[in-house]
Amino acid sequence: MSEPRKHYVRPLDLRSGRVDMAHGSGGRAMAQLIEELFARHLGNDYLAQGDDGAVLPLPHEGRLVMATDSHVVSPLFFPGGDIGCLSVHGTINDVAVMGARPLYLSAAFVLEEGFPLADLARIVQSMAAAANEAGVPIVTGDTKVVERGKGDGVFITTTGVGVVPPGRALSGRRAQVGDVILLSGTMGDHGMAIMAERESLGFEAPIVSDTAALHGLIDTLLATGVDIHTLRDPTRGGVATTLNEIARQAGVGMMLQEKALPVTRPVEAACELLGLDPLYVANEGKLLALCAADDAERLLAAMRSHPLGRHAAVIGTVHEDPHHFVQMTTTLGGRRIVDWMSGEQLPRIC
Repeated sequence: MSEPRKHYVRPLDLRSGRVDMAHGSGGRAMAQLIEELFARHLGNDYLAQGDDGAVLPLPHEGRLVMATDSHVVSPLFFPGGDIGCLSVHGTINDVAVMGARPLYLSAAFVLEEGFPLADLARIVQSMAAAANEAGVPIVTGDTKVVERGKGDGVFITTTGVGVVPPGRALSGRRAQVGDVILLSGTMGDHGMAIMAERESLGFEAPIVSDTAALHGLIDTLLATGVDIHTLRDPTRGGVATTLNEIARQAGVGMMLQEKALPVTRPVEAACELLGLDPLYVANEGKLLALCAADDAERLLAAMRSHPLGRHAAVIGTVHEDPHHFVQMTTTLGGRRIVDWMSGEQLPRIC
């Protein structure tokens, strides 16, 4: 009896190769892409199960939190990060601001035919590094390929699962009259890093994205024992949109202090050049926290003790308002409405 013919499969050309339709066909080419690229960099015991879904252990107590987010940023690589680490950080943060400990991630890729494998490898390596640093493994995933011209390189959807311990409840609905609003750092770094790269804007001090996983900072805040009412990461739409969302959820008003808002000079200059307001520019490594006034100084000190909260500030207060307006006292002593953003100020930033 003759021996079965052995199929020789040439290794992926990660230097100059490109994604083709076969990589999404479900056949040998797709299996090779998964094995030599995704599994090589993202591998762990759960991913190695090799089934259509991962069987995962869960804590005996607490409630599950689940969040999902799709990432379509352009350009894919920017100062301070790329779509890979951004997709990990963004979903971890959505889970963590609910007071949950992030446990697992899934990742789904939509790849465009012709996308360079070298760029894909760079993105996957970035995701692996971000997940490893955060201690939150990517345990399952999916890959699809669309025809050239129909995908703009790569889109990534990540889903995260975490657990909230018994007795903990964080929500925008818990914001209360008398609360103080804290922001963990400077506004607009991520959005303006994307715009500066996209528009080839040169500044004496480069603008770098703030993309980061916030669960370590959140752990530091929760360890204070302060009764934190609300945590939120102000991503698309920035601080202004996020606070409007919270005000509507809780049925309250808010008053910000313009002189207290932290903004770096390069971001401020870029916003002036482009006619943008930093309050509405996206962040990917900043945190809004609301707590009672008596606890604000302790919470602020805890924020500033963490590397991601060094530039934290108290930026406003919560008050009674049947219209649920977010307002701001300007540096000149006047007041203005900080309204919902109308339309898309900065497209394709996260």
